Amino acid sequence: MLDVFMKNLEIFCCPRCRGSFQADRETLICQACGAVYLSDGGIPLLFHPHQAKDQSRDVTDVVKAFYEQNPFPNYDEVDSKESLAEKANRGIFARLLDEQIPGGARVIECGCGTGQLSNFLGMRWNRTVFGSDLCLNSLRLAKGFRDRGDIKNAGFVQMNLFCPAFKEKSFDLVISNGVLHHTGDPLAGFKSISSLVKPGRYIIVGLYNAIGRLGTDFLRFLFRVSGDKLRFLDGHVRNRNYTEARKRAWYMDQYKHPHESKHSYGEVLTDWFDANGFEFLFSVPKPDLGVFTADEKLFEPHDRGTSATRFLTEAGLALRRGDAGGLFIMIGRRKAEPLGQAIPAAHAIDAAGGQPDYARA
Repeated sequence: MLDVFMKNLEIFCCPRCRGSFQADRETLICQACGAVYLSDGGIPLLFHPHQAKDQSRDVTDVVKAFYEQNPFPNYDEVDSKESLAEKANRGIFARLLDEQIPGGARVIECGCGTGQLSNFLGMRWNRTVFGSDLCLNSLRLAKGFRDRGDIKNAGFVQMNLFCPAFKEKSFDLVISNGVLHHTGDPLAGFKSISSLVKPGRYIIVGLYNAIGRLGTDFLRFLFRVSGDKLRFLDGHVRNRNYTEARKRAWYMDQYKHPHESKHSYGEVLTDWFDANGFEFLFSVPKPDLGVFTADEKLFEPHDRGTSATRFLTEAGLALRRGDAGGLFIMIGRRKAEPLGQAIPAAHAIDAAGGQPDYARA
């Protein structure tokens, strides 16, 4: 078992009964129900199926099969820690996270895919990052890069985000970017992963926007009726700097995915954050039509905007589609618990300046 797992074994739990684990080499044994979980080359296999409220909406197996065939994003143009860091820093948003998450923080990315962001954030020696995903093929790519780069503070685990293999309130930051809209019940998924956030700590979710995604929906229709002969209409497909593998990974994820849902700022603010004890801090793009400046602080409260400004922001997403594909990012903070459970100052996140965008590591 990798050192990063052994050092943090106390936060893991059985996804079936929530019992604590005992480790035996490459095996985890639940001390409560006796369930035994094996590993695949150092990747704990902790996936446990969940009972969806509406089985007709459960798309777990379909989505899992899709990503087993189409890992996203691929490592086609990333062959070292240095090249991954360069790619992430070009994206700005990942660089901002790296600058703003303090040393000593414990982070989980729920739905990490091939783990590029988790590996990038795990390069800091005094930070612990776990990447979880349901797709074992993607996790093998993630861990393969981790091992080649000797990234000691990142670990990967196969997990169903509806049945977390971690105890509640274990993380300073939970990230789920571009994932929940590929589940059969995004709100239930949010409730599940948000339980992992410590009081006073943070969650980041990235979702397709109902208005911002209209351009992609139109292109998807054209590609379908043309038998994919109009693929050149997508800017990524035309990009001569992209390899064919990178173009295919983008095209399949954006236009051939078997399931996606679309959401709005208002929905996340009220039904997700407010209703589940999270205060809104920041979003990309800003819901009040504000412009990003060099001294933005992602983990401090910002204006929620109005229904009118949020609508105009969503309309702007549709016009700028580009790399984002109609994706918007929301950052929230779990409200602190009553007096007597104050948050140590050493764990407060001090945001650094920068101009965020949508690029993912």
